[in-house]
Amino acid sequence: MERNSLEMIAFCIYLVFVICIGVFFFVKGRKQSGDKAYFLGGRQMNGIVAAFSAGASDMSAWVLMGLPGSIYLWGMGQVWISVGLLIGTICAWVFIAPKLRDFSIKANDSITIPQFLTNRFKSSSPVLQAVCAVIFVVVYCIYSASSIYACGSLFKNIFGWNPLYSMIGATIIILLYTFLGGFNAVCWTDFFQGMLMLLALMTAPIVAVIVMNRPGFAPLAEVETSANYYNWLSSGKFDYDSIKDILSGLGWGLGYMGMPHILVRYMSIKSEKEMRKSQIIGCFWTTIILAMASVVALVAHQYLGTYLGADDRSFVFITMVRALFPALISGILLSAILAASMSTADSQLLASSSAFASDLYKPLFKKDASDKEMLWVGRGIVAVISVIALIIAINPNCSGIMGLVECAWGAFGAAFGPTIILALYWKRFTYTGAIAGIISGFAMDAFWYCCFSGSVEKLTIYNTGLYEIIPGFIVSLIVAIAVSLIDNAPSKEVVSIFDEVEAMKNEE
Repeated sequence: MERNSLEMIAFCIYLVFVICIGVFFFVKGRKQSGDKAYFLGGRQMNGIVAAFSAGASDMSAWVLMGLPGSIYLWGMGQVWISVGLLIGTICAWVFIAPKLRDFSIKANDSITIPQFLTNRFKSSSPVLQAVCAVIFVVVYCIYSASSIYACGSLFKNIFGWNPLYSMIGATIIILLYTFLGGFNAVCWTDFFQGMLMLLALMTAPIVAVIVMNRPGFAPLAEVETSANYYNWLSSGKFDYDSIKDILSGLGWGLGYMGMPHILVRYMSIKSEKEMRKSQIIGCFWTTIILAMASVVALVAHQYLGTYLGADDRSFVFITMVRALFPALISGILLSAILAASMSTADSQLLASSSAFASDLYKPLFKKDASDKEMLWVGRGIVAVISVIALIIAINPNCSGIMGLVECAWGAFGAAFGPTIILALYWKRFTYTGAIAGIISGFAMDAFWYCCFSGSVEKLTIYNTGLYEIIPGFIVSLIVAIAVSLIDNAPSKEVVSIFDEVEAMKNEE
């Protein structure tokens, strides 16, 4: 049987498996009711599944395609993104996760981030929820497009298929199991997808090193290494280029503080005991994934040589796996890319649908909406966003996997990161300050992206090369604090909620 056929069998087994998970939770979910069950799993998620789900929903296809490709081509100066993400995820698990879980329960058992922020201030105004919901829907269309685009690239490279049909197929499958099973289906598929990603990233470089140490081994092409390839400073010295690369890389870590589809994982964990499990496993999983993605790139540099150029650098992992393993095994390992894409897309679709249904539809359009109606509205918006994301992904001017992820990650981190931190740790923070912080961070991130990052050529005023999340985050933080200090102090009722959560932490 041909290699392509065996690899396709492996892919089909994987796809049938994730659909079965969705069907299982759809049947099981008939015994449950309410948007809390669909959007947050009834807040009964165990620590291990929650940790893997948070990690898998975070590490999209870029960790298997974009990051290894950049390091393979340009060297160690590209690893600062990994360093920033590692620092960010550890800080999020330690300082954000446990407090957000407790606070969201105290804040009227909130099931979404906009709900938490509104209930945190005991506000009856729907303005903050509406602002958040609109940003969610817009940004998640872009973010989900990156995962759909990755699926098209994967099937085109392996099987030579038209990427349009591949992207349509991937969208239908993601939509199907998210639509059927809700949060539980998404988390459990993320769990298995996280395991598969870990297996693939650990297996490929180890086998490659064994092969390279055999007598008579020769790389697929000549190995050319620049003077600065193994230097953590991209230019080889501590100049502006190196500084902006370091700052931009570390800036990726700020995104964890405001990433809605990751934050809701923290809120879903059922107990403090399970939270501690999640913290350990989540930090360990992310450390291994980021480290091995870098190792894959460095090993591929020696194994493949200059076999792949700049246009093909995203296929480093794919090329190495197909060269090393028999067809069926390579198909299983390459399913990890599909897993990375789908685990991120499903989480984003669910987070955006919950925001639309709970934070926009119910408070603004139909306050007496039933639980059943809310479920179907959420499922409907999943379908709508999937279609919009597909349209973005198939656009000829689409900026590719890394470009789409970078855009969405920056927007969320700048808009919500400072507000989440202040909501959890600053008693004087106000509802108006939260709205101002979110809007100003999002606006600054978009402005910098268009005018100072070089991403939009026609609008660029000056290309600083600095990742837009950094100025966006700073502006959001400053504005949120300034507006809160100008605004009236929070009521005693709002302060009492804050004090209760602080007391809970002190008793643990």
